[in-house]
Amino acid sequence: MTKRTAPLIALAAVAALSLAGCAPTAPQTGATATASTTASPSPASTSQAPATPEDGAEEPGPVAPSGDPRVVTTGLQAPWSVAELETGDFLVSERDSGQIVEVSADGSNTNRVVTTIDDVAPGGEGGLLGLALAGTSDDAEQWLYAFYTADADNRIVRFPVTWEGGLGVGAPEVIVDGIAKAGNHNGGRLAIGPDGYLYASTGDASQPDLAQDQNSLNGKILRMELDGSPVADNPFGNRVYSMGHRNPQGLAFDGTGALWASEFGQNTWDELNRIEPGGNYGWPNVEGQGGDPAFLDPILQWSTDEASPSGLAYARDTLFMAGLGGERLWKINISEASEASDEALYVDEFGRLRDAVVTSSGTLLVLTNNTDGRGSPREGDDTLLEFTLSAT
Repeated sequence: MTKRTAPLIALAAVAALSLAGCAPTAPQTGATATASTTASPSPASTSQAPATPEDGAEEPGPVAPSGDPRVVTTGLQAPWSVAELETGDFLVSERDSGQIVEVSADGSNTNRVVTTIDDVAPGGEGGLLGLALAGTSDDAEQWLYAFYTADADNRIVRFPVTWEGGLGVGAPEVIVDGIAKAGNHNGGRLAIGPDGYLYASTGDASQPDLAQDQNSLNGKILRMELDGSPVADNPFGNRVYSMGHRNPQGLAFDGTGALWASEFGQNTWDELNRIEPGGNYGWPNVEGQGGDPAFLDPILQWSTDEASPSGLAYARDTLFMAGLGGERLWKINISEASEASDEALYVDEFGRLRDAVVTSSGTLLVLTNNTDGRGSPREGDDTLLEFTLSAT
């Protein structure tokens, strides 16, 4: 088993928050690792100082999946995103059907369609993509967010969540529209940050120059109030938080609150970036680590046949990145004041992997994506898998 490593300076916090960890158990073997990446030093942070650990802060040290996964559910059709409910159950978006499906964590119930977004216009990589939840049933308002492709554009909607007789949603409200669409490069990941704001990744919609246009919503990571309006202190005075992206499809916040994003390259390098407010990540001028001081280099890069990265998740100094074309799960150690290192797990075991999510109980969910028209479906595909995470 081999790994590549590179220096990684101490991470700085975007917000002082410690995310949930998990209790270690005895590690087991069974994963496959390959060495294939190159890495660069992390850029100096322009954010606030690192958070000071307090009681209840996450335990130090990386983690890894152990043992065989539990199959949570099967028979999903072109699934794209997973969001955990406060009940411990999950929501899954299906790209082509436009359906948001409720999945029981214990597998006891048949998957239930919560709602169908009628104006989803699937095509190529477009359709119903990312999901995110803000708030809980104890709050005055709880919202379910969805990113999807419509006839004319990509857009973000939110649904009020109701709990009368079980989970339900009200009428959708469009909060962002006018994001250019295409058969590919739509981005589509959503996340609620530790600062309480809504983040979204958008692709360049096969118009690379849009990524360098500060006034375009494409080729960006966006940061918004929960109603879709720009956050007042955003770096460009609009929704744009970072720019110069080709097709980012993974967003995750680490234990300090810093934001990371995984991104599809074109022909040479896929990327893992640590996102700085106002940062320019180079596309289309640079792909991968270009060394141009005008742009921020990725922390890690992979050849495109080993990654094609989508969903990204974080637990205890570790990022987990789902690989589509690479058909593997990347485990990435981002220990503070240590080294960035990566390891390829479950190579070719489950096919294409679309999303990765760490649950509130500290397990890892992985969503397969073999029914999206580019994979080779296996019996039961597509599936939602749950892995135990153990200290390494």
